[in-house]
Amino acid sequence: MRKGPVAGTDSIVGWGLKIFTNDMLSKIHAATLDVMESTGLFMGSDEAVDILEKAGCWVEKKRKIVRFPKHIVNEAISLSPSHVLLAARDSTNDFMVGGKEIGFTTFGVGITMEDMETGEVRETTKKDVEQIAMLSDALPNIDVITAPVTPREKPDTSQEFHMAEACFTYSSKHYHSDAENGDHARKLIAMAAAITGGIEELRRKPIISFCICPTSPLQLIRGACEVAIEAARNRIPLDVLSMAMAGASSPISISGTLVTHNAEVLAGITLAQMTNAGTPCIYGSSTTTLDMKHATAVVGAPELGMISAAVSEMANFYGLPSYVGGL
Repeated sequence: MRKGPVAGTDSIVGWGLKIFTNDMLSKIHAATLDVMESTGLFMGSDEAVDILEKAGCWVEKKRKIVRFPKHIVNEAISLSPSHVLLAARDSTNDFMVGGKEIGFTTFGVGITMEDMETGEVRETTKKDVEQIAMLSDALPNIDVITAPVTPREKPDTSQEFHMAEACFTYSSKHYHSDAENGDHARKLIAMAAAITGGIEELRRKPIISFCICPTSPLQLIRGACEVAIEAARNRIPLDVLSMAMAGASSPISISGTLVTHNAEVLAGITLAQMTNAGTPCIYGSSTTTLDMKHATAVVGAPELGMISAAVSEMANFYGLPSYVGGL
């Protein structure tokens, strides 16, 4: 089992950052519950709408709008495990995410890179995925691998499977994967189960996890819903990672963006828990701000660091593991 550094709990020695008091976290939670109950979220899958309606949510089936009663959301949070095992092919690389322990991963998924030999910026290939997987496996500070680039020479419909094959083959660490839809998620689960020796062994030792990204503001499109449902049914760890953009797809203020972000993540977690109680879920974020001059999402901006710190506090407030973008 891999071990990482542990962040402070109630006290900070040396430099530290604490964004909110517990009272402020409670206010953000209350505002989030109000948005989820009064405004609701668009859920792009009929099956997801049916699952949530059966659980007690209020739905407008024609518009696929789901409004979440406060007690349903709070129940989903309480059903989510506080620690999630991200298992690896080599058990010495297993990583337990949760609490105050900190781990590091690569981040994806790029489509171009600078060629190390020629200096040319070109589209990425499967060989690049394989080489980066080998490098990530060798780096002692990388705990989990996310494919940083995609094999652009492969068909769009199969790129996810080529990335998984490369990472399973060339890295012994846990693989954190995207999946376009439920069918792709099922096939990726089958690949992982073939490695572990069957679906039951995979549930005990999940060497793969999935990431879904809500579409801000306040939407989980069909593919995201399908992956969440498939992960939950198979008890595969699910990272619900909002990528809200302050000033574009969410309010310009950080507090307003956090409410939008929080509602999207909690909606995904609620869907997973109402599908299969106890599904291992991770509270994710790559939320940042809009660069007004270039109309792009800026990952190196101070606001991303501020939001990531705030989101980590929200995850700790809920007793959930977190996965946040770093500078």
